[in-house]
Amino acid sequence: MNWLKLSIGIFLTLWLTAATAITPSSMAPDFTLKSIDGENLRLKEFRGKVVLVNFWASWCGPCRQEMPLLEKIQQRYAPAGFTVLGVNVEGKRDKAMKIARKVNVSFPLLIDKGQHVSEAYGVDAMPYTVLVDRDGRVAYIHRGYKPGDEAKYVDKLKKLLRR
Repeated sequence: MNWLKLSIGIFLTLWLTAATAITPSSMAPDFTLKSIDGENLRLKEFRGKVVLVNFWASWCGPCRQEMPLLEKIQQRYAPAGFTVLGVNVEGKRDKAMKIARKVNVSFPLLIDKGQHVSEAYGVDAMPYTVLVDRDGRVAYIHRGYKPGDEAKYVDKLKKLLRR
């Protein structure tokens, strides 16, 4: 009987996760998170811009490796209507602040206290990157990071900026 309950529980968990996972062309779930500067930022406020939402953690080596590259992309394409939002999944401002000082990023770093936004986006890897178009639709999802992946972001980003 216990194996039946366990099997049903696993099935329901997987089914619910699949039912709520974002996909390209779906609307990006709106959220409001506090930045490390204490300001509340809402994704919907960035409509009209292309937004790269990057979920990261201080313990994630690839996240720390990718962050300076995201800063370069931010600097290059911000004038064209682009921004990066870095979402720290640990929910701890002090850890995010430490990385922000070390990497010296100009884009907002947000704190996902309680991981509600991470859950809404179906974050299942670190880092987890979502490119959102000017209308608020998911245009691209990328899991993980290895050197060279930033070229994929730039390729997709350029196409979205031309629209």
